[in-house]
Amino acid sequence: MKINKLTASFGKLENDTLSFRDGLNVIYAPNESGKSTWCAFIMAMLYGVDSSERARAGYLPDKLRYAPWSGAPMEGSMELTADREKITITRRTKTKSAPMREFTATYTGTNVPVKELTGSNAGEMLTGISKDVFRRSAFIPQGTVAVSGSPELEKRISAIVSTGEEETSFSEADERLRAWQRKRRYNRRGFLPELEAKMDDTQRRLEDMGGSIENVEELEKQLEQTKQSCVELERQVTDARRRQRREALDRLNAGREALRRSSEEHDAAITELSHKREELSESPFGGRDPDELEETVDRDLEELARVRAAAENRPRPLWGALLMVLAVASAALYTSLDLIVLMIFAAVFCVGAIVMLMRYGKQRRAAADAAERQNAILRKYKAQSAAEISAALTEYRHLWDSAREAEQNELRTRGAYENARVMQSRLEETALGELDFSAGDSEAAHLGRKLTAARAEAERLSRQIASINGRLAAMGDPLVLSSSLSCMQEEHELICDEYDAITMAIDTLREADTEIQSRFSPELGRVAAGYMSAVTGGRYADVLLNRDFTAKARTQNDTVARDAEYLSAGTLDIMYIAVRLAVCELALPEGEPCPLIIDDALVNLDETRLEQAMALLREIAKERQVILFTCRRPGNGDAEQQETKKERAAHEI
Repeated sequence: MKINKLTASFGKLENDTLSFRDGLNVIYAPNESGKSTWCAFIMAMLYGVDSSERARAGYLPDKLRYAPWSGAPMEGSMELTADREKITITRRTKTKSAPMREFTATYTGTNVPVKELTGSNAGEMLTGISKDVFRRSAFIPQGTVAVSGSPELEKRISAIVSTGEEETSFSEADERLRAWQRKRRYNRRGFLPELEAKMDDTQRRLEDMGGSIENVEELEKQLEQTKQSCVELERQVTDARRRQRREALDRLNAGREALRRSSEEHDAAITELSHKREELSESPFGGRDPDELEETVDRDLEELARVRAAAENRPRPLWGALLMVLAVASAALYTSLDLIVLMIFAAVFCVGAIVMLMRYGKQRRAAADAAERQNAILRKYKAQSAAEISAALTEYRHLWDSAREAEQNELRTRGAYENARVMQSRLEETALGELDFSAGDSEAAHLGRKLTAARAEAERLSRQIASINGRLAAMGDPLVLSSSLSCMQEEHELICDEYDAITMAIDTLREADTEIQSRFSPELGRVAAGYMSAVTGGRYADVLLNRDFTAKARTQNDTVARDAEYLSAGTLDIMYIAVRLAVCELALPEGEPCPLIIDDALVNLDETRLEQAMALLREIAKERQVILFTCRRPGNGDAEQQETKKERAAHEI
């Protein structure tokens, strides 16, 4: 395969073109002129752009890194020669999420499509190798000259040194075997640890089930005993409550009867007291204290006796009338007797009569007043005589004493009633306490608490049994678990055998790989040593390679090969370029070789080694097309110089 012409809208390239010829093509251009962009464009045209890559710290995927600066879609074309046919392949961008996904391949100058080429297989069909192998052999990017191993490259190398079969890779086989091994056991993960954990869990469940079943049986016995105890306690509680209610009701009824009797006695006493007080209030003495009343009555009786005597001593008008007769008689004798004597007697008798009459009137009024006072005193006591007053006082004293007795009786019956009422309240409180079967110190309360505790214990045992039965149900059938454990033990033995077989296969594969390595490394090292010797003027005679393509170099004078860390940057580049060239010679397909793309891989070489490297590349270019991008201008005798469009870079052929 040979690349003839490139046209790119890729990164900083804006519809730029670059043409190539057979042999060695040296493209000279200064830094930041697009050399690495052209290399990336060649890789993109052959193998496409991976749209699944994502940006991450320190890394920018090609779909973002090489997006055209102009904002135009990423696209381009490549004119090439493969199997003596000129072909033009193009890649265009239809959607930004899939750059250069639209692919066409036609025979150059026609619209006839190349049927076997597609966007996914174009690179491998044209170069004969996968993208992975191409990047580790014929494509030497800037700054990553060192070769790294890969399963694809291993397959090609194994094909060279073994059967020619390209489908096998030690790394892939070893990784696949180790993946199988890890699936079976990797520290505490894998089939075996999981199966062992399941076996341990099943065994533990079986043991737990055995213990739980025994525990359930014991708990069921306790539950049955507790239920029987509850039945007996219920009977005792019922009897105690019935007896306690009956006794409490009897005491309450007795208290109510005593309270009723006390109330009736008190009511009778109140009635009697009211009657006595009414009699006292109706008596002429007005309910006064007999002792105080007796003094008043005595004074009234004395006054009554006095006024009675005064009333009985009524004046008689006889003397006054007699004197008045004498005065009239003296007046009648006025004509016959001495006038003066008669006048004197008449005056004397008249004055006497007047005095006597005045005294009579006064005495009469006094007697009338005494009679009135006597009547008032008798009316006061509603009596006709003093004897009746004395008798009334005596009778009043009896009434008074009866009233005092009635008051005392009322006080006594009131106290009895209050005591009976207090006693009834106490009886009711006591009855309420006795009828409160959840608290208190009564027999029924004690039995009730024992019954509650027994029921709670029965409930607890029931819940515990239900919990254990639920756990047993969740654990499954013991027979099923035992059968499952047997199956797991058999599976465990089988997987252990597989694990041992895989371990043996890994060891055997490693031994086989060591054998292949012993055949592969010397040949690859020999070819690489030849290339390195040509560039270094024969200074380095040997190149030693490991499977991971780490290399050591030994000079003609060294007895021990030097690790890469001890080599200069230029020598290190030469060594890995030599390794890549050796890989290209030994690992890439025979027939029409693919181009060798080199991006500024010779910048660390001095002038002498640069000339020797260019001579080697010209020698290689006789067999395959070599495209070298460099920022160092080759010597005048190296090649004819041309300028690229826009870059003004030297294009040496």
